[in-house]
Amino acid sequence: MTGKVNAILLKGGQLYVDGQFHENGYVKIEGERIVDVGSMIEHDVERGCQVFELEPACKIIPGFIDIHIHGAANADTMDATTEALETIANVLPSEGTTSFLATLITSTEECIENALVNAKDYIEGTQPIGHADVLGIHLEGPFINPKRAGAQPLSHIRPHDQRQLEQWLDLAGGHIKQVTLAPEQAGGLSIVEMLTRRGVVTSIGHSDATYEEVVAAVQCGATCVTHLYNQMRGLHHREPGVVGAAFLLDEVKAEIIVDGIHIRPEMVKLAYKQKGKDGLILITDSMRAKYLGDGEYDLGGQQVTVAGEMSVLEDGSLAGSVLKMGNAVKNMMAFTGCGLPEAITMASENPAKHLNLFGRKGSLTIGKDADIVILDQHHDVSMTFCRGTLAFTAKGGRHAHH
Repeated sequence: MTGKVNAILLKGGQLYVDGQFHENGYVKIEGERIVDVGSMIEHDVERGCQVFELEPACKIIPGFIDIHIHGAANADTMDATTEALETIANVLPSEGTTSFLATLITSTEECIENALVNAKDYIEGTQPIGHADVLGIHLEGPFINPKRAGAQPLSHIRPHDQRQLEQWLDLAGGHIKQVTLAPEQAGGLSIVEMLTRRGVVTSIGHSDATYEEVVAAVQCGATCVTHLYNQMRGLHHREPGVVGAAFLLDEVKAEIIVDGIHIRPEMVKLAYKQKGKDGLILITDSMRAKYLGDGEYDLGGQQVTVAGEMSVLEDGSLAGSVLKMGNAVKNMMAFTGCGLPEAITMASENPAKHLNLFGRKGSLTIGKDADIVILDQHHDVSMTFCRGTLAFTAKGGRHAHH
């Protein structure tokens, strides 16, 4: 290493490594990577570093990964502009999110294709330093069950079309990492097989599948369910449904929106008891209204009314969320009684493994991207580093990078 590398040292505080916290820890960053982690007692590593002294009560944890987010701060993936993705990427570090999947919604062919090409160009261009990384694209719809549309525009839901989907995978340059679909619709299983062959995660969502239909899809390679409980066939004692299948099949991970609105806290606790810390992935499913406060907003061409933490369509059905990932982590602990290590597993480690990116993201390991969040004694986000660059401080707000 030459002396030119900009080294940063985070020291003091409790360091989260290998599933537990270590007092008086440190993380050393050079460039975009973690080059050393350990305890200050063993090391004198300060020479030539920019040092951040942390309070003993602070926690040093891996950044959160949001695999299901449509938008924030008046921007949406469907806007299909560089500015929209930059806006989302710029605001997310304030909630501890350091990377995410840009998520599409059911729409016209043209809108979907514009959003795919825009996301591809953004990912392949130079993603600005000090913002959350767009890791890829989550295609939610349009091949879903109209009976379980929820906030997905009904008029644009389509029957399964494998040729169309393959064209979209190519158009997106291989950056579609996850597809949410309803496998019970005609032709669903062969699509799941195709996605599995191509290394794309199939998540079962907006689906009225029976237990048997979910099992068949999982045998074809499906590995996930989209926003557990919401817009899927529920649990019944003679028909376990998508929910029952998700509970019973260990190979299935479940996304879960822990805002206290989409799912009653007791049902979050039930899911945690069934799936454990390794089976759940915290998501926000947030939309452009996040960070904007109450009012009327657009989601996929539909009017959404936001009041407090709740967002609804005109017919009263829930429409995305304004949930922040840092709050999802705190809610998870409050609703289930789990500890911070378990919540970190669900917010950082599981999504990284799910997307096959654990070699690069999801834990504070030497050689990985320096995606690091500092929580204060109340578990609020006080600092966020994205690939080694300070992206947010609670004192200074978002950092502008030029």
